Amino acid sequence: MRIAIAGDLHGQWDASDVTLLHRLAPDAVLVVGDLSDGQERIAASLARLELPLACILGNHDAGRDASGRCLRRQIELLGERHCGWALRQLQPPGLAVVGARPGSAGGGFHLSQAVEALWGPMSADDSAQRITSAALAADPALPLVLLAHSGPAGLGSEAQDPCGRDWKPPACDWGDQDLTLAIERIRRHRPVPLVVFGHMHHALKRGRGLRRSFVIDRSGTAYLNSACVPRHGVDQEGRALRHFSWVELVDGRLRRASHRWYHPGGELLYEQLLVEQPLAVPC
Repeated sequence: MRIAIAGDLHGQWDASDVTLLHRLAPDAVLVVGDLSDGQERIAASLARLELPLACILGNHDAGRDASGRCLRRQIELLGERHCGWALRQLQPPGLAVVGARPGSAGGGFHLSQAVEALWGPMSADDSAQRITSAALAADPALPLVLLAHSGPAGLGSEAQDPCGRDWKPPACDWGDQDLTLAIERIRRHRPVPLVVFGHMHHALKRGRGLRRSFVIDRSGTAYLNSACVPRHGVDQEGRALRHFSWVELVDGRLRRASHRWYHPGGELLYEQLLVEQPLAVPC
């Protein structure tokens, strides 16, 4: 199963991305949020995409509207494709996607005014239980992917770690505590092969290098930060670039993961391989 992942878009989504995805024809598309600053154009475009898709909204997607109306409108446009605190089963290709807390800005646990306006007040434990319940409702025969805007706490406290704070000292773990709780609870019942998120951009602030965007923990769960920002660019030869993270699952296990930069015409120009694991050999 081939999964294309669009990191934080920040307005960088147009007809070339739609055409490119249709040419690549992945089995599923995941979008980690921060589509724009509350505009509806990208949510409407994703809703028209003729590929199996799951999306979660990020902290920027509320714009400056604390009432939640802006966030609600994008969720209405996305329909069942938005999976915040919910299960999205993609059939085909046979994939269970569970969304974490929508609108997260990281930093442990904090509900924005817009999120609280839509879903009401809740604790970190309440949020973790919503994620857990959605995951346990999934068909156990399907591989499970958790889709979040901000990644979980526990992946490191240095600035270059997948969820490390890099914009002011001291560096610290800026991941979501409710997502960490949910992962622990879900794994008591079923494997969690992959957690996909964004929010913490790959390029560290003040030119301090690149963030570590991939890690596998002792339980075998892989964590992929797909926030290559900006995801539209140009290489030294003047060729246009479009970034997608790319994951391949085989028999419910992570086989391969990479960051890819494509020409809008479909040519793969650059690839950063993150992991490649051997296929299980039958006994």
